[in-house]
Amino acid sequence: MQVSYSLATKLSEIDIQHLYAYRYAVFVERLRWALPGAQNGLEIDQFDRPDTIHVMARNEGGHICGCARLLPTVRPYLLSEVFPQLMHGEPLPASDDIWELSRFSASDLSNVASPTWICREVMAATVTCAIEVGAKRLIAVTSKGVERILGRLGINWQPAGSSMRIDGQALFAFWVEIDEKTMNALGLCNLLSEV
Repeated sequence: MQVSYSLATKLSEIDIQHLYAYRYAVFVERLRWALPGAQNGLEIDQFDRPDTIHVMARNEGGHICGCARLLPTVRPYLLSEVFPQLMHGEPLPASDDIWELSRFSASDLSNVASPTWICREVMAATVTCAIEVGAKRLIAVTSKGVERILGRLGINWQPAGSSMRIDGQALFAFWVEIDEKTMNALGLCNLLSEV
């Protein structure tokens, strides 16, 4: 498996199209999310901008098997614009050292029994990229079911508040600390001096 990350402006048009098609297959077809920007087999929204960083994992066949999106919180992002209620009145993050993690997936659509290590590899690349852009923390929104995955990863995470039912799903915001615990859990000990 190969995992890479890049600014949207550095990706080829074909890579972007494959990424949006993968997101459609995962989030719309498989998870049945009602996403307003999803159409014609592509999932794209207002946060897919030139300053968006995309993480992509590819299997041995070259097909996307995982992805993540990083957005600076000093510009509009998913939590601030769509789900601010998940902060339960706490200030929305807006700092150069806090980035939002969204559209995270680790699912090889060509392999029914996707290896669980894909999740670790995609998260490791996401954290590595976050360090490179100066992030100390990540904020994200997800469904309650993802708590088990976060726990298995062993990273330093905690909810930003209790879950809320939105569009039929129990969603919550959570923090990921980019610290020694997270780095060790993801096998990134060599980057500890940069944190």
